Amino acid sequence: MAALREEYGAALADGPQAFFEPLRHSCPWCGSVRIGGHLLTGDLIQHKPGRFRVERCHSCGHLFQNPRLNARGLDFYYRDFYDGLGEQQLDAMFAGRTRSYRRRAASVRPHLVRPGLGGVKRWLDVGTGHGHFCEAARTLLPEVVFDGLDRSEGVEVAERRGRVERGLRGGLTELAGELAGAYDAVSLFHYLEHCTDPLRELEAARTSLRPGGLLVVEVPDPESRYAHLLGRWWLPWLQPQHLHLLPVGNLRGALSDQGFTVLAEQHRTAHEPVDLVAAVWLALEGAVPRDDMPWLVPTGPARRALRGAALLAGVPALAAAALLDHAVAPFADRLGLCNAYRLVARRD
Repeated sequence: MAALREEYGAALADGPQAFFEPLRHSCPWCGSVRIGGHLLTGDLIQHKPGRFRVERCHSCGHLFQNPRLNARGLDFYYRDFYDGLGEQQLDAMFAGRTRSYRRRAASVRPHLVRPGLGGVKRWLDVGTGHGHFCEAARTLLPEVVFDGLDRSEGVEVAERRGRVERGLRGGLTELAGELAGAYDAVSLFHYLEHCTDPLRELEAARTSLRPGGLLVVEVPDPESRYAHLLGRWWLPWLQPQHLHLLPVGNLRGALSDQGFTVLAEQHRTAHEPVDLVAAVWLALEGAVPRDDMPWLVPTGPARRALRGAALLAGVPALAAAALLDHAVAPFADRLGLCNAYRLVARRD
């Protein structure tokens, strides 16, 4: 921990302002200058230093981080989240979402075989992490060969453990030329919101698909009523990692512009019933003493004990919120509360 604390101290020597690009004065999606502040928040999960602003375009509705993290900032805020100190916890969380992964595969299955076009034989899952989706989807689609692509070393772990046939390490926009026309299906599950340029990622996905191939995109829905009701405690804001949040109409239009036909728009099956319990957890985390992390001031035994006691006291509120999440879930679509949506599109 001492070595990590020293490394984080060096990284923060110039202050958090060194992690940002210059402020934008126009929408990165449509170019409009009619933009305004929508949300100002901190890092509510790791509590790394910095303040992050999400702005809304009043012309097209696109939401984006402004100023946006630069390469140095992305490295700093991603470090020890999906890897390092956070790897085991995140891997366990993703491994426990088998039902969600199977639901994704099941929702796409009706579109996989089309008269005259054959079935899906090779599928590339972009942003695959440790490959848990591919492992779960294979139980429903045993005839499909799944490859995974990710910037982290997790994709290499996925290949070694047999969750994917091939683990490709790197970025989709960098590797698309080598993958041109190689896949019958490409999935971008909760991937675009992390990208600096979502439109380039869609172009790269199209390049990787054969004509008639399927693109599956799932992203948080910024038009969810929960986003307004819960404010900064709505988990899918996920600052500073989520750089763009795309209204469904914008994404449908972009897919059409890039030569796709949208076959299905799904909200209910993309929804994860965690909004209320996550909001309670984030609020609780913000109120109790911080955990001992190398980017924070060191904590002693007394503060750690106080933290444990405070979190324990919050368990009844967490349990009640979780029950309410699941009680509301069957009606989430009708009430406009779905926190994500999924589009299935065909490359023309």
